[in-house]
Amino acid sequence: MHAIEELFPAAAAARQNAYAPYSRFPVGAAIRSGSGAIYSGANVENAAYPVGTCAEAAAIAAMVNAGERQIAEILILAESAEPVMPCGACRQRIFEFAMKDMKVHSAGSGGVCARACCSPSSFRMPSGRTISVEKSRCEPSPCGRGCRRRRRVRGYDAANSDGS
Repeated sequence: MHAIEELFPAAAAARQNAYAPYSRFPVGAAIRSGSGAIYSGANVENAAYPVGTCAEAAAIAAMVNAGERQIAEILILAESAEPVMPCGACRQRIFEFAMKDMKVHSAGSGGVCARACCSPSSFRMPSGRTISVEKSRCEPSPCGRGCRRRRRVRGYDAANSDGS
């Protein structure tokens, strides 16, 4: 089994527990720590945007709560045809704990669609670490299950809260 295949079930289970009543866009994340342990988290929205929590931040919090401080690999899983990469705040959170060759994977309904890693061809963090994003053709999801696709709500209209 490839290392990323172990992250899919954890990220998928977390995504099932996401609280996303406003965007209707559940996201799950799974981290492999430096010790090899896997930690997961889901996005938790709040009506007082932007005080919600991203799935990546929730997974990092679980890792830190367990006493770990290194991320070897992270998978972000959403029901989207396009890759969902970490927001700027989560990128900073991830880099705070990133191991030297940490990998970021993004997966959607079509499988893994993007990968990012520490590399010299992108912006530099104060610590000297960098990130670059490589968009590639989607690979089939290792879970082998067909994922239901949901539309992503780009702008939530409070007057139209039924999501139509």
